Amino acid sequence: MAKWDKKFMQERDRLNEIVLSGKHLGIKRFFALDDQAYHGGALDEKTKELMGLVASMVLRCDDCIEYHLLKAYEAEATREQFYEAFNVALVVGGSIVIPHLRRAAEKLEELI
Repeated sequence: MAKWDKKFMQERDRLNEIVLSGKHLGIKRFFALDDQAYHGGALDEKTKELMGLVASMVLRCDDCIEYHLLKAYEAEATREQFYEAFNVALVVGGSIVIPHLRRAAEKLEELI
């Protein structure tokens, strides 16, 4: 496993707890909706996580990229599937995605 993944998820969980401790119903509902969106259905979980990865790369959210890399990896996405997703993100987002693509590829190498 990668050096960064456990630390990243622990910090994400810690920060989520802080946000959710505010007990705001709208925020709680949004977090639940976000979680449920990636459960398997007509599309399997791996496909949805790869879609989340593409969207995160196009939107240039490094935290989101790391999260979806981990979740797609846990869902057994292959290196080839990751690179297909990277390519879609690059085509959709253009050259501004390249720095995020570089970091995502580096993180992926640490996972695989």
